[in-house]
Amino acid sequence: MCSWGNCGPSSLAGYCSSSVSLVGLPWPAPGAAHLDAILSHGIRSFTMAHVGSWQVPFLAQYPDFLAAGVILLASAFVYCGVHICSWLNRTFSAISLVVILFIVTLGFVLARPENWSTEEGGFAPFGFSGIMAGAATCFFAFLGFGAIAASSEEGQNPKRAVPMAIAISVGLMAGTNILASTVLTLMVPRHGLDPDWTLADAFYQRGYSWAGFIVAAGAVCCMTTVLFNILFAVPRIVHAMSTDGLFFQIFTRVHPRTQVPIVGILVFGFLMPLLAVLLDLEALIRFLSIGTLVTRPVVNTSIIVLRFQKSSPSSPLGSVSPGPVAEGYEHSSGHRRLEDTEQPSAAEPGQLRPALRPFLGFISGCRPGAAVAWALRVLVVSAIILDCVLAFGKSALHLPPWGHTLLLLLSSVVFLLSLLVLGAHQQQRRQDTFQVPMVPLIPAASILLNVFLMLHLSSLTWLRFSIWLLIDPFWLCYGYEGPKANSWESRHASHPCFSLPRENKGFLSGQEILETA
Repeated sequence: MCSWGNCGPSSLAGYCSSSVSLVGLPWPAPGAAHLDAILSHGIRSFTMAHVGSWQVPFLAQYPDFLAAGVILLASAFVYCGVHICSWLNRTFSAISLVVILFIVTLGFVLARPENWSTEEGGFAPFGFSGIMAGAATCFFAFLGFGAIAASSEEGQNPKRAVPMAIAISVGLMAGTNILASTVLTLMVPRHGLDPDWTLADAFYQRGYSWAGFIVAAGAVCCMTTVLFNILFAVPRIVHAMSTDGLFFQIFTRVHPRTQVPIVGILVFGFLMPLLAVLLDLEALIRFLSIGTLVTRPVVNTSIIVLRFQKSSPSSPLGSVSPGPVAEGYEHSSGHRRLEDTEQPSAAEPGQLRPALRPFLGFISGCRPGAAVAWALRVLVVSAIILDCVLAFGKSALHLPPWGHTLLLLLSSVVFLLSLLVLGAHQQQRRQDTFQVPMVPLIPAASILLNVFLMLHLSSLTWLRFSIWLLIDPFWLCYGYEGPKANSWESRHASHPCFSLPRENKGFLSGQEILETA
């Protein structure tokens, strides 16, 4: 039976990732909106006249059958195997990049710098808080990079290629988003744009209707690319959870010829069109943002936990043993045998560094990993308190000025001290895999920033996300009461594609996939 320390965070992260992608699959809806706008809203008028409409909160005004049809078609291509899906993904990605270059080039030609003047509100009309709120709402734009890590087992040298691919993809995505937003607001004032088809509407307002068709075609290709990535990654995430005993075993089935997780593709491929038909696009976007943001602190916390754990001697490449930091050395007889054979002065992962033992003797008396576990808990709590103080301010918290300053200083000092305690302990060092650099500094900064962005989302978005988590509590309970996670051998023996030795295929371990994601 899995303990909560072993399976709980993994089950929560997997549930958030798969559920976020679940509602993220109605991505063709914006592309359909572009086509509808170019056709003078003919699709919407026809659907509302012949099918009907409804005015229900969180539901779409009318059923979007076009988006549902695109999802079904994309699911069929993903079912055909990796090669077809990869070829289509590269084709649509190339078209999207060409259209983006076209938008940026023509947009700068048509730019009007006076749109950023003080009369129009300036460069940042809503200030720093508005920038943070916009970043939190639009964080869904960075959803889908987990598909790179999920497809690592099909790669030749994933421990080098996966981190490089993610870094290049994130850089390109950030750069194109910044450039597109820049030319969009320089072409037309922000308050004059139609939110249903902003980029195409900007060219229409400037008299370039022919460019609007190109933009609409690029929007459809871009949304289809994201759709392929999500449909490719989500069934594999669920497959990995199932093989580890965190979800139902029926999702471990793969197609004998194409080697794709057929059950996951069929379930998600038919469930997503239903959401695309029924749910409101704005509600989906807000849920995507908070769901994506929630997974980031969980992943970064897990990276710190794994970095201070001792490697399991039974894993093929020394993959990190499951279990919490504080218990990783207590319940493993193999660890005790290794400790007996090592030199007493050699520091193991989770133990205090030898050079700091004379100065931090009160910590060296703790069990290996115990101080790390407590420091990590304190770091997360202090990060949440610090973000609340920074995000809400003294007025929203109803604190006097001295109380606000005192709470800010205390939370900052506690956060830094817990970070120093983590850094004072020996980490796991491996030369054969990719590891996140500057741990625990980078994961701690990521936790702090992501929680800060989450606090800028509306209370209604938090309510929707809470209700979504309460809909399927058995998912998290399954990670606690379900069967123990399968071994590496049993996982790969059940998948014909994984039958080759790991050294020949260049597979990533669970920790490597976690750290690259």
